[in-house]
Amino acid sequence: MNADQFLRITRLLGEEVVENLHTKTVTIVGLGAVGGTCMESLVRSGIGQVRLVDFDIVGITNLNRQILATYETLGRKKTEVAKERIQSINPDCKVELLQMFVQEDNLDSLLENPTDLIVDAIDSLGPKCSLLQKAYEKHIPIVSSMGAALRRDPSLIRTADLMDTFGCPLAKQVRSNLRKLGVGTGIKVVFSPERVRFTYQDPQEEYDPDSSNLEQRQGRKRNILGSLPTITAIFGQTLAHIALDQILGGDLLHGEAVSNTTSKR
Repeated sequence: MNADQFLRITRLLGEEVVENLHTKTVTIVGLGAVGGTCMESLVRSGIGQVRLVDFDIVGITNLNRQILATYETLGRKKTEVAKERIQSINPDCKVELLQMFVQEDNLDSLLENPTDLIVDAIDSLGPKCSLLQKAYEKHIPIVSSMGAALRRDPSLIRTADLMDTFGCPLAKQVRSNLRKLGVGTGIKVVFSPERVRFTYQDPQEEYDPDSSNLEQRQGRKRNILGSLPTITAIFGQTLAHIALDQILGGDLLHGEAVSNTTSKR
């Protein structure tokens, strides 16, 4: 790793912490608005290896909020675009790509390779619950994003243990499902209790400019939920921050700043 690239982080956290980050592997599941922003911050923080898991391709509706989406990347696999972006930020970061739709029957293969932390940025209830349950049972550290869509107030975004969340419909469903499966405390999440107002309609009646990609994406039609680039980016940055804090054993949020005089550079 190029030490100069991480000088600002070294001045804050110290060389030992930065070297520690260089040795860590993070698995990021979901490279949408939240997951893509989270990925970028982790790479810029010096994580040494990332495993990227996503089945989707970049669509026109992604342009309003997803860091991987540009007119040049439309129609391309998000995993491949993400790898190029990572290597343009830090060529020394190792990248593994898994082009797959996460579901219960392929989780064992996904988790068979060692990882220091999993980032869950899945936006589908079933796969999200399956991943959280499996990570919990295997004692693999995991952080997760709850619902960012339909929110407008960034001041309400917060973090908590999943079992202590409130006011978020997705978190409520996830909590309920996981409790029935024997999952307890220990999963840190980012969420917002902001009350949302949305009129649902039959997904089959939704206008979706990306509908021609459905077969490639292996996804079913769902309601198209409004979302802002500001809110989803804050969710992603917050998710990255709690991921780093967990990797560092809580030292990021509670450790003391390193004096410039202690740095070798």
